[in-house]
Amino acid sequence: MIIDGKKEAAVLRNEIKKEIESIKLKTNKVPGLTVILIGDFAPSQIYVRNKEKNAKEVGINSEIVNYPKEVSEQEVLKKIKELNDNDSVSGILVQLPLPPQINKEKIINAISPSKDVDGFHPINVGNLSSGYNAIVPCTPLGCLFLIKKTEPNLSGKHAVIIGRSNLNGKPMAQLLLKENCTVTIVHSKTKDLKTECLKADILVVAVGVANLVKSDWIKKDVIVIDVGINKVGDKIVGDVEFDTVKEKAKAITPVPGGVGPMTIACLLKNTLECFKDR
Repeated sequence: MIIDGKKEAAVLRNEIKKEIESIKLKTNKVPGLTVILIGDFAPSQIYVRNKEKNAKEVGINSEIVNYPKEVSEQEVLKKIKELNDNDSVSGILVQLPLPPQINKEKIINAISPSKDVDGFHPINVGNLSSGYNAIVPCTPLGCLFLIKKTEPNLSGKHAVIIGRSNLNGKPMAQLLLKENCTVTIVHSKTKDLKTECLKADILVVAVGVANLVKSDWIKKDVIVIDVGINKVGDKIVGDVEFDTVKEKAKAITPVPGGVGPMTIACLLKNTLECFKDR
């Protein structure tokens, strides 16, 4: 089974749109999302435009604040404070990567945890790892949606995550632990990557190495979630060798069209949840 991320994202966006319409009828208020975009990095610009388009389609007020790549850290921090204090802004997102003169940690820490739609603030990270209510990073949240569409009951499953990043690997592990999975995180220093992957009932791959996972790395009927985006020649491919692995897996996400659309849909969901909490 090929897991259709575009289709599932459209379903989620439709649910969000209906809920926002209902809230607007009762309160005459809607969520607001502000994205800060620094510099002219083409992939970031495309990604932010997609976020804005999707936000407007579901009824979220969307604003992009553009800065040149030379902008000072102080100016960005001043803008974040202004947005923190603005009641019409439900969610704040600073698009990564940032130019070298701007400290990523300072920027993330400056965003109010209650408006941190990316789920990167240490308070949200701590709440997630402690099992409390938290804003969850959009990509792992999207991955979990897709896994549960294939297998609603994950209790007792062995999940293997390739990659230990703060953006995906670590929060993905927390989400799967919450679903009562046994979780293994493997990474570049793991001694026998293939052997660990062969134990997986669920395999989540997020390392940025094209076609790393081959069909002999997986057992039959595993669920494979490919987060990787890599350019090989004129093609976009994932971290999983799709054509061979799809013949053996129970379900697999394609690249593109798998996790990517769900990441943006989950950003809209997080924005709505921040709005409701406030």
